[in-house]
Amino acid sequence: MDADVAPKTLVTVIPGDGIGPEVVRSAQRIIEAAGARIDWEKCEAGAQVFEKGLPSGVPPETIESISKTRVVLKGPLETPVGFGEKSANVTLRKLFETYANVRPARELPGVETPYSGRGIDLVVVRENVEDLYAGIEYMQSPGVAQALKLISRKGCEKIARFAFELARAEGRTKVHCATKSNIMKLTEGLLKRTFEDVSKDYPDIEANHIIVDNCAHQLVKRPEQFEVIVTTNMNGDILSDESSALIGGLGFAPSANIGNDVAIFEAVHGSAPKYAGKDVINPTALILTAVMMLRHIGEFDVAADVEHAVLVTLEAGVRTGDIVGYDKGAPTTAYTDAIIANLGKRSERWKVRDYKPIKLPEVDPAIDFVKPDSRAVVGLDVFVESPLTAAELGASLMELTRDTRLSLVMIGNRGTKVFPPTGAITDLADHYRCRFIIRENPGDLPDEDVHQVLARISRRHRWMHIEKLQEFDGELGFTRDQGEN
Repeated sequence: MDADVAPKTLVTVIPGDGIGPEVVRSAQRIIEAAGARIDWEKCEAGAQVFEKGLPSGVPPETIESISKTRVVLKGPLETPVGFGEKSANVTLRKLFETYANVRPARELPGVETPYSGRGIDLVVVRENVEDLYAGIEYMQSPGVAQALKLISRKGCEKIARFAFELARAEGRTKVHCATKSNIMKLTEGLLKRTFEDVSKDYPDIEANHIIVDNCAHQLVKRPEQFEVIVTTNMNGDILSDESSALIGGLGFAPSANIGNDVAIFEAVHGSAPKYAGKDVINPTALILTAVMMLRHIGEFDVAADVEHAVLVTLEAGVRTGDIVGYDKGAPTTAYTDAIIANLGKRSERWKVRDYKPIKLPEVDPAIDFVKPDSRAVVGLDVFVESPLTAAELGASLMELTRDTRLSLVMIGNRGTKVFPPTGAITDLADHYRCRFIIRENPGDLPDEDVHQVLARISRRHRWMHIEKLQEFDGELGFTRDQGEN
């Protein structure tokens, strides 16, 4: 072998379900024609695997391949109704800690939208493994459900640093952090505070915080003001779909799931089974996803060639049926042929960014990532299911616990203080948060004291959940209810 010829990169390819094999093959044909030095290792995941009786939808041989190659190009995966459990897409992201979901949205030639001519060119960077998407839910009473919104400082630091590094790699000048920290001050607020801390290490990048609902509003009103938006998992899911709608829809929405060890590249759209096998689907999203993959593996010149060819093809008016109607649009294969024919050409009007390798963030791998200088336990929240009124429940709990170390100070219902009464009018559910504070010498709450209180409460009431009330470095590690002082 010629010593000057770089070795080929082995990539795991998962054709996927529905239209997946068609769009994946389109992308493969184009990047092979462009001269990318890639070998493919074909694997399965999704519907066919579920049907074989594997609940995860991801067989061991696929996991083994990804562990070896560290790079995946995949089509959309279906989660069938009636068999299978978790989404195979989410399973893959979580198994390989691909913590950064990257979703670019850029105006494209020949794709007319209400925003055409505005120069939209932004990237949503979505934290990809935490938040409500941890999927930890409970029915706490027959009529009240709970989901745990888990946000870690380590997760926030990784995604914030990734957003700044992506901005540098793509020659961008500003990053917005979108959170709901005005309401969720501990969870969403943790990303805001971390973002502000991390921004000090990137003085060359303008850092802005924005409330997420205002961010959604501004995306509709003036999307060209944004370059990079970093946000939590659920917010990012919503904002990235919104941003793709601004530039023509999911048919033009590429995506990457990037971790420090593995990167999984997939289009945002689903498997669209009703179009499968008809040679009518728009493969642009998966083609642009493959462009992101090429840059990830260092094939910058080939990536630029393919992106230019897509731009030239769209500029020439070659479009698929989702844009101009399925009776008029170019078939998937003909559209792919046109892009291949345009490899090497350049548009005079539409430009391709000068991308550089992204520096993936390195953070302390310690499990106890945050180490406070001081900590104290000051009380206990006990969640109780009860048909009683707040006043009746309060009187009962005070009587039951009057000679324990813990004193009842507040009862809340769905986040609003209802005992002692405030005079407010509040509809009640049978799900109360009962707050007990240590009567004296806060700082430690031995388990025997917790057991005593729970045993007393259990004499008359059904409890389902407890939370210790903690302080870290003198700051409250819990929130107050509306109306609680």
